[in-house]
Amino acid sequence: MLGMPTHYLRSLSGQQRRADLNLNLARYLTFVAGAANAGGFLAVQQYTSHMSGIVASIGSNLALGQHQLVLGSLLALLSFLAGAACTAIMVNWGKRKRLHSLFALPLVLESLLLIGFGLVGSSITTVMLLCFLMGLQNALITKISKTEIRTTHVTGIVTDIGIELGKLVYWNDQSLSQTEGMVLASREKMRALFSLLSLFLLGGIVGAFGFQKVGALFTIPLAALLLVLAVVPVWDDITHSFTRSRKSP
Repeated sequence: MLGMPTHYLRSLSGQQRRADLNLNLARYLTFVAGAANAGGFLAVQQYTSHMSGIVASIGSNLALGQHQLVLGSLLALLSFLAGAACTAIMVNWGKRKRLHSLFALPLVLESLLLIGFGLVGSSITTVMLLCFLMGLQNALITKISKTEIRTTHVTGIVTDIGIELGKLVYWNDQSLSQTEGMVLASREKMRALFSLLSLFLLGGIVGAFGFQKVGALFTIPLAALLLVLAVVPVWDDITHSFTRSRKSP
């Protein structure tokens, strides 16, 4: 029985990718993102995955002369960018080193950042930390899925659901065959999208209750979940490195 979850975890965040594994990993990360986003709002009264709103606030606050708020939003935006860049650096470095854990390492860093969120408390540093974390995670699943999946915000998810619903209710010209351009909805894709939307919502509910009841300590189970997702490929690289070092003269 132990071999089954170990193999699953190795496949879930390891180097070899499949579309179903990408979706399964995205589901876990979407739940974590929803919980962290809710916790961040309770801590600093700001959603930290919503870059559209942050960029809009830069413009509106600049027009209103609220320069301190402009600076805060700009730092949040730059932190999100830095998080995404950090994932790109880690994954490309992992590819160069031929690591099994090239996708797992950002998850380890994200878990540490979540613990840091719990320790820092409510401040502008918390906003920057959470934005960095969201950028890190969003870039990770984007690279893994080749830009097909996002986990830290639901705008793209809801848009894709709307597209598929439009296809579902579209009336096709019955004189056309399927090969001549009939519009057909993908029910499999709709199920996947609804699962991501539901898990983000569930994460938000659980995160809000958790942070309300136990405060920043609620970051611990979220960080632990990420470490579980990442531990097997990281351990594989550690053991392989140790084995190579013992064989070398």
